[in-house]
Amino acid sequence: MVARKKIVQQLATQGQLIKTEAHTHNVGFSERTNAVVEPRLSTQWFVKMKALAAPALAHVLDGTNRFHPAKLQNMYKAWLEDVQDWCISRQLWWGHRIPAYYLPDGAVVVAKSKAAALEKAQARPGNATLTEADLRQDQDVLDTWFSAWLWPQSVFDGLRHPENTTFRYFYPTNDLVTAPEIIFFWVARMVMAGYAFQEAPPFRNVYFTGIVRDKQGRKMSKSLGNSPDPLALTAQYSADGVRVGMLLSAPAGNDLLFDEKLCEQGRNFARKIWNAFRLVQDWKTTAELPEAIQTTAMQWFQARCQQVLQEVEHHFQQFRIADALKALYKLVWNDFCAWYLEIIKPAPGQPLAASVRTATIGFFEVLLKLLHPFMPFLTEELWHQLASRAPEDCLIVAPWPKATAYDPALLQDATAAFALITTLRSLRNQAQVSAKEPLPLSVAALPTWRVPWQAAVQKLAYLDTITLSPPAPPTATSCTVQGTTICLALDGQVDAAQERARLEKELAYAQGFLASVLKKLDNERFVQSAPPQVVTTARKKQADAEAKIASLQTRLQGMDSLSNP
Repeated sequence: MVARKKIVQQLATQGQLIKTEAHTHNVGFSERTNAVVEPRLSTQWFVKMKALAAPALAHVLDGTNRFHPAKLQNMYKAWLEDVQDWCISRQLWWGHRIPAYYLPDGAVVVAKSKAAALEKAQARPGNATLTEADLRQDQDVLDTWFSAWLWPQSVFDGLRHPENTTFRYFYPTNDLVTAPEIIFFWVARMVMAGYAFQEAPPFRNVYFTGIVRDKQGRKMSKSLGNSPDPLALTAQYSADGVRVGMLLSAPAGNDLLFDEKLCEQGRNFARKIWNAFRLVQDWKTTAELPEAIQTTAMQWFQARCQQVLQEVEHHFQQFRIADALKALYKLVWNDFCAWYLEIIKPAPGQPLAASVRTATIGFFEVLLKLLHPFMPFLTEELWHQLASRAPEDCLIVAPWPKATAYDPALLQDATAAFALITTLRSLRNQAQVSAKEPLPLSVAALPTWRVPWQAAVQKLAYLDTITLSPPAPPTATSCTVQGTTICLALDGQVDAAQERARLEKELAYAQGFLASVLKKLDNERFVQSAPPQVVTTARKKQADAEAKIASLQTRLQGMDSLSNP
């Protein structure tokens, strides 16, 4: 406002002012200082972009440079197809000065240094007597991204010495991790510079992280004040807890709404690992041979580790970092802690076979290696506590586990056994039967997995016996696991009316499920057009539902005959 008034006064004094009018318009204000921002036309430096953008676009579209997720390639394509010349000059107090030098006659020369500029100037007619003092360097500085686009080359000194060994070894680099909002400002320009100066891409893959936003969907920033204090989060949930909580909810390229409960989940996972470590460390050992139940568990968990390792490596190859962490989360929380440790755990006060503990330590070391990229602090600490190691024998330089072949049958049998244990525990909870009350279990037929896993089922489902029996007594409660009817005797443990109501509810659900499957299979269009495996799966669901309905009806008929002799 002060400047405007002074300009009006000067124009009036010079006789250049015709008239003044009130004009309402939008006035810009600085986001940081709240100062008025006035537009001002000035001469700027530009770089022509069409020729630079052509190879950068072509090599992304042909897959030489790959984006993860691939959907962001569309944004990249839109920018480069409509690329505009790049204004590279900035009116700032810091930065790389524009290497342009003005001569006394107003001409301009561009050179790497003032000495080189003088040499160019003196070569022009009439300028032989010029000195460096006669040259004035442009006061503008280069755009920050003009320096950043050369990062892949400059970090290895490849611009000054393109044949140096380090540059030739590392360029092109493998992967770039960055945010999607600078896909044009930085990523596209690095690709352009790579092909312009090295005729090669600066990197093979670009992994785009998501943007962390608040619960209102706003991008976190200091100006909005909606960003949590990372030091406070770390103090409350640990650095690894915060990292895991964020990664579990951050699929590539997708934004996530920050919730402190995510960090709480990460902290709980870290505690789970620490408690498992303390449990293993506290076990006393004996020279006795392992029990059959422990041998089965070790064979199964070895196979399970190999299965998850292959899955994790596949996720890494596809840049699905969150999916890799989720697979490891389930491996540790469910498979290792909830099943494996519970199966091999000795009775209170009893020792564990030394060979079992050695194998368990080996499993734990594999888990720490797999978790290290996601939880570097906790895993490194436990790595040195788990065994006696030299200070330089750190987990961060330990070799990555190598995937080996495994027997899928081991995993299938274990899945069936765990499904049965989970179902029996649920039946106990429904009947409100304490785990301290061992119950007998009878099966109509012996499943293939019964022999190796019988001891584990008895231990974790709190059973005293498992026997082959004819149709279940009316006082028993039943379930179906992989087509096999299994009956849990509840003599005196459950109310008959309550059990009947449960069975009738389960029967109604099974009949409704069967009706939905049959509706699909009765549709000729579905049967003819759906993939064969989908139709096969639907028919298997039909068979399983029919078997379950028959079993439930038999159980209800048995209860009727008992109440009406």
